[in-house]
Amino acid sequence: MSRASTVFVSPFALPSTLKFLRAAALLPDTTFSVVTQEPAARFLASLEAEVRGRIAELVVVEDCHDAGELERAVRSIAASTGKPVTALIGILEPLQEALALVRERLQIRGMDHAESVRFRDKSVMKDALRAQGLPCAQHHLATDAESAMDFARSTMPLVVKPPAGAGARDTFRVDDLDQLRGWLAQHPPTAERPLLLEEFVQGREFSFDSVSVGGQHLFHSVSDYSPTPLQVMETPWIQWTVLLPREIEVPEYQPILAAGPRALDALGMVTGMTHMEWFRRPDGSIAISEVAARPPGAQFTSLISYAHDCDFYRVWAEVSVLEEFSPPPRRFAAGAAYLRAQGTGRIATVSGLEEANRELGDLVVQSLIPAPGQMKSSSYEGDGYLILRHPETEVVRRGLERAVEILQVEAL
Repeated sequence: MSRASTVFVSPFALPSTLKFLRAAALLPDTTFSVVTQEPAARFLASLEAEVRGRIAELVVVEDCHDAGELERAVRSIAASTGKPVTALIGILEPLQEALALVRERLQIRGMDHAESVRFRDKSVMKDALRAQGLPCAQHHLATDAESAMDFARSTMPLVVKPPAGAGARDTFRVDDLDQLRGWLAQHPPTAERPLLLEEFVQGREFSFDSVSVGGQHLFHSVSDYSPTPLQVMETPWIQWTVLLPREIEVPEYQPILAAGPRALDALGMVTGMTHMEWFRRPDGSIAISEVAARPPGAQFTSLISYAHDCDFYRVWAEVSVLEEFSPPPRRFAAGAAYLRAQGTGRIATVSGLEEANRELGDLVVQSLIPAPGQMKSSSYEGDGYLILRHPETEVVRRGLERAVEILQVEAL
């Protein structure tokens, strides 16, 4: 008999989403179904045969983010399979509130709506963190231009974002009052469409990625960005890197190792993976930027897998569906170099491949090299990447630096 009946919500058949879908579909002793917005034939064609064969029901809806539609789809799956749904899951951040609402309505275990709001609404999140004395950027939720300007007069430069934004997307830096005034004239905040203004925290940016089961925080990983994601968003051609040092239980990371689990408690994290972004200021103090109740994107789950010699796509599935997890040791340093094209249009050339192979070939465990003719990506992740791994952190750090120096992508 199946231990679980799982519904995976995948609006589109994105390659990153399908890695998690595959892991959940192949769990033993589970009934697996999917809700999507894609036409059924196109969605199924994106899957390998082994995964297609595990899908008990595939329901197509107009909008996976609509809790009413999603609820009807889940009820339909339960009726068709004859089994109550025990896990309703999905990895995309904008889905999390709808998933939580349907869990509540159908009494499916997992994150409820109040918890999802604390993770999705960055103003509510920071209020919850600040209430527990946790370090985070000063912030203000503006429902009109006047209150936004009042906050800005005492806090400049600023970062401006929607309250339910995802990472660096839709996030902008504002350096002076005139710039903000012009921006507000074009995008006036209202009670229905408020605007979140935050202190622009200057310093190095990192992530704190975690696994929790039953309210116990069992695992964490630290990643070091170079440069920050906001700088990457503001500079479309810049090639960036992320490093997962092998050693993280060290004095350098003690402030976040202490604050990270406390922040998850403050936000009500019970079971799942989370992705937290945080800063270290020049004076050594830290500030938590934001936390997402989902696995990390931008190849981070692959990086964590390589650093621990453990498939963290499967870890996410086992935690989310079965609430099972045994923390693995960190065996390697790992890192990714994200390749972004200079210019606009289609990829024309990728230079430095032979030199990179000579210098870095032994370190590369996964790669996606941009192909001439493909359209330049609009994503901050870029057009391709290299993933490096080695037991020594400095070897990986130097390799990442060389990768973005040697490999150059041009679009025309």
